[in-house]
Amino acid sequence: MNKVRKSEKTNVENFSFKKYAWSQFKKNKPAKFSLYLLILIIIIAIFAPYLANERPLYAKYKGKTIYPAFADETQRDSIFNEKGEFESVLQYDITDWRTLEYEKVIWAPITYDNTFQDKYNRNYVSPGGNQRYKNSKGEITKIPNKFRHYLGTDNIGRDLAAGLIHGSRIALLVGLISMGIASIIGIILGALAGFFGDTRLKMPRVKYWFTIIGVFFGMFYGFGSRKYELGEAFGQSVSSGLVQLLISFGVIIGVIILFRLFSRLLLFGFLKKEVDVPIDSFVSRGIELLNSIPRLLLIITISSIVTRSIWIVMVIIGLTSWTGIARFTRAEFFRIRSLEYVQAAQSLGFSSIRTIFKHALPNALAPVFVSIAFGIASAILIESGLSFLGIGVPADMVTWGSQLNQGRSNLEAWWVIVFPGIAIFITITVYNTIAEAMRDALDPKLKS
Repeated sequence: MNKVRKSEKTNVENFSFKKYAWSQFKKNKPAKFSLYLLILIIIIAIFAPYLANERPLYAKYKGKTIYPAFADETQRDSIFNEKGEFESVLQYDITDWRTLEYEKVIWAPITYDNTFQDKYNRNYVSPGGNQRYKNSKGEITKIPNKFRHYLGTDNIGRDLAAGLIHGSRIALLVGLISMGIASIIGIILGALAGFFGDTRLKMPRVKYWFTIIGVFFGMFYGFGSRKYELGEAFGQSVSSGLVQLLISFGVIIGVIILFRLFSRLLLFGFLKKEVDVPIDSFVSRGIELLNSIPRLLLIITISSIVTRSIWIVMVIIGLTSWTGIARFTRAEFFRIRSLEYVQAAQSLGFSSIRTIFKHALPNALAPVFVSIAFGIASAILIESGLSFLGIGVPADMVTWGSQLNQGRSNLEAWWVIVFPGIAIFITITVYNTIAEAMRDALDPKLKS
């Protein structure tokens, strides 16, 4: 009997909820298959330039070994004949690589990228249709299989398969970056609301008032007066856009700190009395306000004001998608804040910030991950909808939604509608299936 009890005690001590949750997740076969499919989509997105490229991966041309797909577009190579005499310059960005006669060559699986316009196969050439090609002799002939557009082309001759492969990058970036922004905002606000509630944080009355005023002025000077700088920066490059975004956050924090410092000059009498700071009410009313506005309509309105950029679309989606994450985090903190280890951390004199982010937060993230997984699928769907409507995303950028948009003007070109639609459907279904399996595996009831 004692051996049985010791064995049970050992099993309890060796119990790992992470391992248990993973074993539960693996039992869900659709979710396991979806995880493998997601890994495949990620691999396709990472290696997109080498899976779909009009330049060869490797070639030996007139005795010279070159790797065009891995080289910069501005690169130039001088070509010499057998006698060592200069013959021509191979300029990578304007060379028609398909018309050259190689000694050896290895092509990408799809011999086009998402921007290449095939002038011989314009106006929606179908996958099984008659496709033409200009050979090395300058003759227009039937296209060989290695250069064939397997999924057809759009109205300006862009290869649909190449667009789908490169569009996977946009889809994953939109999901990860937008939900990364939403996660930071939602987790911080949800944690503060759940931990402090409406009565656990006290502050001098004047400091409280000046902090609220500082938030409004900080938002105005950080985002309102800098919207053009942010739009232009994101239009130039991602790095410059992120730098300007960090500057905006710095302006907001700086203005709030400035107002709080100024409030110290008024710490006397009635203004010095401490009052409760209703953080939970502020966050809850903010969630209700944002949820009361149709999110797609709000994103369309903001996108129509700022410069068209995929990065701005990601930021907008992130700034409007944090409410679900905040709700989950808030609910978990309401449960966790009364547990023994949180009470012990406070008894030891740890600061509230340390207690929240070092002790409480790691144990409150399980349901948040589920919300993030669902949010990634939602972000991809929103971006596809915006691209379909021609809003936010630049006109020259190929995304799954923009490919679908072309099908509106020519319903007979079924391939422009079917294949991007399947890509969107598969990706969203994969994320939703994984999220549902995570929800079942991470159910707190199972943990007990």
